[in-house]
Amino acid sequence: MSELQELLQQLETRIAQRKLFTYRPYGHPDTLSPDGALWKRMNALPEADEWVEWSNKPWQLDFHNGGATHKERMAKTGNREGKTVCAAAETSIHMTGQYPDWWEGKRFDHPVLVWTGSPTNETSRDIVQKELLGGTSTQELGTGFIPKELIVGRPRMRQAGCSDVVDKFKVNHVSGGVSECIMKTYEQGWRKWQGTAPHVIWLDEEPEDNEAQGKIYSEARTRIITSNGIIMVTFTPLLGNTALVTRYTDDTSGKKLIVEATWDDVPHLNDHKKQDALAGYQPWEIASRTAGVPMMGEGRIFTTEEEDIAVDPFEIPPYFARLNGIDFGLDHPFACAKIAIDRDNDIIYVYDDYRKKGEINMAFHAAKIKEPLPWIPVAWPHDGAKRSPSAGGKEAKTLKQKLVVNGVNMLNKSARYSNDAGGPQPVWPIVEEVLERERSGRFKVFKTCRNYLEERRNYHTKEGKIVATRDDCLKAAFYAVMMKRYAKTGFKKHSRKPMVSCMSTRV
Repeated sequence: MSELQELLQQLETRIAQRKLFTYRPYGHPDTLSPDGALWKRMNALPEADEWVEWSNKPWQLDFHNGGATHKERMAKTGNREGKTVCAAAETSIHMTGQYPDWWEGKRFDHPVLVWTGSPTNETSRDIVQKELLGGTSTQELGTGFIPKELIVGRPRMRQAGCSDVVDKFKVNHVSGGVSECIMKTYEQGWRKWQGTAPHVIWLDEEPEDNEAQGKIYSEARTRIITSNGIIMVTFTPLLGNTALVTRYTDDTSGKKLIVEATWDDVPHLNDHKKQDALAGYQPWEIASRTAGVPMMGEGRIFTTEEEDIAVDPFEIPPYFARLNGIDFGLDHPFACAKIAIDRDNDIIYVYDDYRKKGEINMAFHAAKIKEPLPWIPVAWPHDGAKRSPSAGGKEAKTLKQKLVVNGVNMLNKSARYSNDAGGPQPVWPIVEEVLERERSGRFKVFKTCRNYLEERRNYHTKEGKIVATRDDCLKAAFYAVMMKRYAKTGFKKHSRKPMVSCMSTRV
C-alpha cells in the first residue's frame, strides 16, 4: 500500500469516527438546504443520490429541544425515519457532555448513567449498540455516534446466547469524569429495571403488554425521580394502542411530549424506496409503518385512509366560501383551522392550520388567524365568552373580545348546531358528519395541514368515549364545520346605481 493510500485510509477512518460532530437534526438550518448538498455530504451520500421534496418538519429538533421542559418524551414515527438515530445522537451528547452550539434541550454538567432498552439481545446489538458504538471490533469501534477516542477501554460483553452483545461501556465526559451506559433488554423482565438511578433512559421500541414486560416503563420512570433524569421512547407502534401509547396520548398534564413523523417528513426516502418498502407490508400495517399510527382497531375514529382525504394544495377559487375555526388555548395549545367550501359540489377543504402552545398574547394569535384574509368570519367555542385569565377589574375582557379588538372577524355567537342552542355542544354529531363526508369524498385536507393530519391519526376512543387530548386543530375544524352556514365568499358586493333617464319630465 502506498503512503498516499495509507493516509487516505486513515483519513476515511478518522471521518467515520467523528459521526457525532457531523450530526444535524431535521430542523437544523443545514438540513433545510433546498438541494440537500450539505446534508448529503454529512451523510456520505453521492451527489447523484436523489434529494426528494419533504415537509421540512423539524421533528428531530423539536424532540431534542423538548428535553429542556419534559422529562418523558416519545418519538412515534413510521419505520426508517430516523427516530433511533435521533435518540442515539442525544444519548451520545449527554454521555460525552459535548453539547453542540445549536443545542437547546436538556443539559447535564456531570457524567451520566445511561440505560438503554431493546426487545431482545439481537435488537440491542444490531440497532442501539450499532448506533452508539458502531461495532466491537478494533476497526468498527467508534464508528457510531460516540467517538473512539472518548471510549474508555473495551466494552464489557454479555453472555447472551448470541455473539458480540455489549453489556456496558464507559465514555469520558468533558467534566473530567466518566459516563457509563448499561444496555438492557425487555426479555430480561421488569425486575432487571430496578435498582440504581440513571440520568438517561432510552427505550428503543416498546415493551410488550404482558406480565413480564408490562411494568418496565413504570420501573424506568421511577428510576429517574431521584436523578432528575429523562426518558426517551423511540418506536413504531406495531403493537397497537398499548398501555405505553395511551400513557402518552391520554396524558392531560402536559408533562409528556409526543413528536410524530411520517415518510413525508424525511428527506432520505425517495419514491422508489417507498414503493419497495410498501410492497412488503400487509394493508393493515401501512399506516403504522409509514405514519406511526397505532393499530388501534375499533378504537380508531377516522378509518378512511389518509391518502383518500389528503390532497395537494391548490389556489382556492374566490367563489368558495370561507370560514375559520379556533380553539382557545387555556391549558392546551391555541389552534386555528381554516376551511373553504365548494358549495356547488358540497365539498369542504381544510386548507390551513395553526397550533401554538404557551402563548397568552391574543395579538399574536390574531395575526395568525387573519393572514392573509382578515375578512374571513371566525367560529369559536363557548368558552370564548369567559373572562380572560390575564385580565381583571373593569378592563377585563372575554377571550372573544380580546380577539375582536385585535381585528379578528369573530361571529356574534359561539359555535352551535342550531341558532337557539348555545353553550357546550356534544362532539359526536360533528364527528359523525366529518366521518360521513370523508367516506363520501366530500371532506378533504391539504397535505400541508400537518397538525390536523397528525391529530386525526391519533383520534381514538377508550371504553367507548372519545379521548379528548391532543385534538386542538381537530376541534377548531369541527367548530368551523359546525358553523359552515355562516361561511362567506370573497366576492365584493357592488351597489347598483339608479338608471338615469334622458327623458324630461317637464310639461
